[in-house]
Parts: sequence; structure tokens; C-alpha cells
Amino acid sequence: MKLSNKEKQRLFNQYGQWAIVTGATSGIGLELATQLAAAGFNLIVTARNIAQLEALASELSAYAPIQVKVVAADLSNTEGVNQVIDASKGLKIGLLIASAGFGTSGYFIKNSIASEVNMLKVNCEALLVLTHHFSKQFVDQKRGGIILMSSMVAFQGTPYSANYAATKAYVQTLAEALAEELKSKGVDVLAAAPGPVKSGFAKVAGMNMSMALTTAQVGIPILRALGRKTTVYPGFLSKFLVYSLNLLPRFLKVKMIGIVMKQMTKHQNAAQF
Repeated sequence: MKLSNKEKQRLFNQYGQWAIVTGATSGIGLELATQLAAAGFNLIVTARNIAQLEALASELSAYAPIQVKVVAADLSNTEGVNQVIDASKGLKIGLLIASAGFGTSGYFIKNSIASEVNMLKVNCEALLVLTHHFSKQFVDQKRGGIILMSSMVAFQGTPYSANYAATKAYVQTLAEALAEELKSKGVDVLAAAPGPVKSGFAKVAGMNMSMALTTAQVGIPILRALGRKTTVYPGFLSKFLVYSLNLLPRFLKVKMIGIVMKQMTKHQNAAQF
């Protein structure tokens, strides 16, 4: 899937010249970075692996006549988050995509508490600090866009992925509230809540996904929804799963998704995506 020229122009006019994409070397972050490069955005791309970032920068620069800055940073600590902010100084940032995330699967009590706390730092604290910083900047310049990566598991408790789903519930509610707060200031906020996606997460986390979307099926709907919706369920599978669960009372949603997650989870592990 590709963005139409009209859609590329809309995005660039509203949110150019520079975009920040965290978690840019894989999964949905990689797809969104690639699509934005095709739309003419200069990019700050972040992840932990410098070699992967440099390879990505070379690929994107060859793909489109843009500038790409790489920031190798661990967003689980304050220093890493500040690296991203420092890299943006003096640039006309118009779009923040907080795609970096960390997940665990399996029985909560068997997971490492260090991993669970680390997940809160990446999924919530780093996202909060970056969103707060760039929200203020976007309000000052009276234009900007923010995409926060939620998930279909954000809308109910999710057994065997309990803390991960809780972090996504935080992201979802933050995005919904900020979309309303910042709308009149010229800033668009979008929560992207996909279903299962083939992004490498399942393999590392020890999960078996018989049905999953490709990142290409997810990325375009997310970008199209920015400035038009508060929450997007990208791809048919995402919509089908979310709307099917919505037919059930909350306690049954928890039970149903718990059954699915137990079948999908082969063993407990941590995954970075």
C-alpha cells in the first residue's frame, strides 16, 4: 500500500518539515518512517541499535531526497529521552510518532519485575515526556501532529499480557484526552490501536499468531486517520476483533481475550519492538 500524492501533500502541509519516529528500525515504526520519507519529511529516527539506524538512514536517504538524523537511545532512561529532545533542537518538528514499545507475555507473577518496570518506563514514562515536550512546542507554533501507539488490548484487562495491556490503556486514555485538549490549539493527536501485527514481536515474545496484519496494512490507515480521527483501528482484522469484543460485557471481554492469549502464549519472554 502507498499513500496517494494528495495524501502525502496533506500530511506535509499540516505536519512538515521534520518528523520524529521512535522505534523506527522495525515493525510499525519502520513502516511509518518509510511512508513519511516518501511524503518528503525529514526524519529523526530513534532505536537502540546504532548499526540498524545507520542502515535505515542510508536506505531512506536513497529512497527519497530527505535528511535523516539517527539517535541511538535507550528510552527506558531519562538520558535516552533527553537525547531525542536534544537532537530536535533548531529543527522545524511538526510530527511526533511514539512507536517504541516493550512487551511481556505469560503469567504476570512469573515475569521479571525488572522487565515489568522497564516496560512502564518505555511505554508510558518516555512517551509521556516526549508527548509533553512536543505538545508545548506544537502549541507554540500553532500546528503539529502526534501519533501514539495504543493497541486493541487497551480496552479491557488482558490476561497473560496484563501489564503490557495496562500500559496501552494508559496510552489510549492519554491520547483521547489530549486530542480534545489540543484540538483548538492546532495540534492533532491520534491513538493507533491495531490488532495482531507481523512485526517480529510475536516470535520474540513466544506467541503464536495464526492471524495477523502486515505492517503495510497498518501504516497507511494510521497516517490517513491523523487529523481526522481520535482513534483508528487500522486494517480489517483490527476493526473486526475490536467490534466483536465490544458486543460483549466487559467481564466477558476479559475472559474471551484471556482464552485467546493463553493459546497464543507459548512461554514467558520479553520483546522489544
